[in-house]
Order: sequence, then C-alpha cells, then structure tokens
Amino acid sequence: MSLSVLQSPEEPRRPLNTPADPARHAPPPISPWTGRPAAELVLAMILSGTIGVFVVQSGLDPVDVVFWRCVFGSVFMGGWCLIRGMFHELTWRGSLLGVLCGVFIVISWIGLFTAYRLISIATATVVYHIQPFFVVLSGAVFLHERITRNQCVWMLAAFAGVAMASGVSASHISFGSSWILGMLVTLGSAMLYALTTLITKHMHGQRPQITVFWQTLTGIVMLAPFAGHAHLPPDAAWGWLIGIGVIHTGLCFVLMYAAYPRLTMPTIGSLTFIYPLVAILCDRLVYGHRLTPLQLCGAVLIAVSTLGARLGWRIPLRRQGGKKAPHVVRCSVWRDR
Repeated sequence: MSLSVLQSPEEPRRPLNTPADPARHAPPPISPWTGRPAAELVLAMILSGTIGVFVVQSGLDPVDVVFWRCVFGSVFMGGWCLIRGMFHELTWRGSLLGVLCGVFIVISWIGLFTAYRLISIATATVVYHIQPFFVVLSGAVFLHERITRNQCVWMLAAFAGVAMASGVSASHISFGSSWILGMLVTLGSAMLYALTTLITKHMHGQRPQITVFWQTLTGIVMLAPFAGHAHLPPDAAWGWLIGIGVIHTGLCFVLMYAAYPRLTMPTIGSLTFIYPLVAILCDRLVYGHRLTPLQLCGAVLIAVSTLGARLGWRIPLRRQGGKKAPHVVRCSVWRDR
C-alpha cells in the first residue's frame, strides 16, 4: 500500500520525518507520572474493572455482548461527535488507523471471552495481564522510550500480585489441548491490545471520540454475521448492555485514548494493573466471593506496586562490590535515534 494513502488528502506530500504544520502535528507533551493524563487513565482503569459484573449480569453469549457493546458504543459516540461537530475533522489517515484499532481490539475482546471457556477466568486474567509488558516493550523497541530498573521491578511485582489475587494454582489447572489453545488465544489477545495502545499513542491529529466511533463501527461490521439476531436480549439485559456500550466503551476508551499520547509506555503499563485490582474487589463486593489471605496479599501487592510505579518509588538495588546497579535498562535496539 502506498504511504500516501495514510496521509490526509489536504496535506501536501512531505518527507516522513518532517511535519507539515508543527502546531498541528507535534505530539503533546509527555507526562511521565503526574498530571491530568495519568488521572484520566486511572479513572478509565477503575471503570473498566467493573465490566465483569455487567457482562455476567447481562447473561448473554460473549459474541453477543461484544456486538451490542459496539452497537451502543457507536450510537453514543456517533451522537456525541455529531452534536459537537467533530465529523468535519475526519481524515483518511485517522479513519484507516481507527478501523485498524477496531479490528485489533474487537478480536482481542472475543479472544479473551473465548479463553474464559477454554481455561478458567482466573487463569485467563493472569495471562492476559502480560499485556502491560508487551506495551512497555513495544514502546522501548518502536518508540525508543527508556525503561528504568525500578519500573521493571514494580511491574513484575504487580503481575505477581495479579497471579496471587486470582487464586490460580497448578493443582487447579488441567493441562490439555483446551488449556494450550486457551493460553495461545489469551496471549494473542494481549498482543493485539498492546498493538492498539501503540497505534493510538501516535494518533495525535484525531480526537479520541472519533477513534472510538470508528472502533465500535468496525466491531458491528465484523460481528454482525455471528451475533444472534433470532431473539433480542431479554428486558433485564438492556440496561447492562447500554452500560457496557456507554460507560465501558464510550467513556473509558475516550479517557484512555486521550491519555495515551501524553504518557510514556511504562506509565501506561503500570497503571493498567488497576484494572484487575478493581475486578477482584467487585467480585468480592457484588458476588460475595471471599478472598483468601493469599488473594488479599495479592490485591495489596497490586496496589502498592501501582503506587510505587506511579510515584516513582526507588528500590535500592546494588551489584557485588557495593556499586549501585544502573538505573536505566536498555538493549541495543532501544537506543534513541
């Protein structure tokens, strides 16, 4: 495909590394750990952590849930963009990237929900939350962002907290073809989520509302042939489905996509662990599932690790001989240009 297809039709051709209008195309300032973008992502992760309750209460098949999620998300975001006059800002490049994000995120949703049936929800949750590491590594390889040793340690600690809080143990895992398939599907879903994050981080010229609209519209087209149209959802499910579409798709993804371009990848990866923490707490508060001491320790570890990464807490690490270990972790492919 020609690179000119990805450029806006009103923009003149130019070298790839030279923006036509610095005021329009220059990326917004990066906020490593503080400020409004981080608060937006924290709020998005807190709201996203409640989606499990909405999905369970709807009582629908995963494909149908995602389909109606896209329908109500498109209606909400389309109406919002129309009222606010945002559709006149559409460009070919932004539209194509929005559709690409839609393909990736919808496949990721379906893959994760499918993994819930192939392996346990707890196991799928642990494996899926390898995706913050994919996010950070993609930022290091493709965006040449620095990863500090402390950030790596806090993220590993948060992942360990997810594993502890989920209650997964080797005795509860049945190793077979379904388990292998479920693991592969979950890993693929996590990688697609990381790719979506990487793409949206570079969509500086398009409002996040437009990106979410294209994403949900793409989901409708993709899932329409597979969704159950013979019977409409029961009356009790409509409120939950509308909530998933408006809150967890419209509001959450607008907050996330608005925050991504202004945050570093390590920050995004660290704050993502708020999602499973909230999901675990919702499971306890709504369904009364008692947490074991190990799970409680895991929840505390997630919270402490997220705060440690968020506030930049340093962990004293020393080499033999008493010298401090280097603070920044890099490999040859991560060097700044």
